[in-house]
Amino acid sequence: MEHRTAQLHLETSKLMGVDFIPIGVTHSNQDKQTLLEELYVDHDASCPHCTNATGHTNTVFGTGNPDSSLMFIGEAPGMEEDQQGIPFVGAAGKKLDQIIEAMGLCRADVYIANTLKSRPADNRTPTPDEVAACGPFLKSQIEIIAPSVIVTLGSPASKYILETTTGITKLRGTWGTYNGIPVMPTYHPAYLLRNYTTETRSQVWSDMKQVIEKLSV
Repeated sequence: MEHRTAQLHLETSKLMGVDFIPIGVTHSNQDKQTLLEELYVDHDASCPHCTNATGHTNTVFGTGNPDSSLMFIGEAPGMEEDQQGIPFVGAAGKKLDQIIEAMGLCRADVYIANTLKSRPADNRTPTPDEVAACGPFLKSQIEIIAPSVIVTLGSPASKYILETTTGITKLRGTWGTYNGIPVMPTYHPAYLLRNYTTETRSQVWSDMKQVIEKLSV
């Protein structure tokens, strides 16, 4: 569904008193895509953070297979993501693609989103208040997609989804849960590129092997 069509559909639904995300209902792939499009429109119209943020060109909502069993969650768009409106398309995105391919999958097999939908100034780390304001839309994305496993990339995403203040160095490699969904926290691909050592690469791969095992159960 195109963004404009989704906007019209959402406005009509609200006029009729219909919530845009039916709770506790199993959706087909097509239904999920429609719901995500409507959520995208609702986000751009009402997000407490993104509607007041400045300095970004596009909001970056999410991309991939809405019926995927695996969802990756990063922290926020960078410059290239902001320009294209697609998450993880810069250098960190290429590294994430390599990680996904090493798992025997491709980008089109998974769903990728961020905790924050608009680029922070100078690519700084999102603040907890920004994540708290925009984050409920991510939670709605998760509810629609209903993945079997979530991988959180980096500290902001991991802290938000797991509701913790513990840093990623201690969190990574250990399973957590979000609404009954197994969550594997690991390093953000940008961190991996900045610290491209044998140790960090083996840690991330160890985390992904656990994800592969979980998905195969």
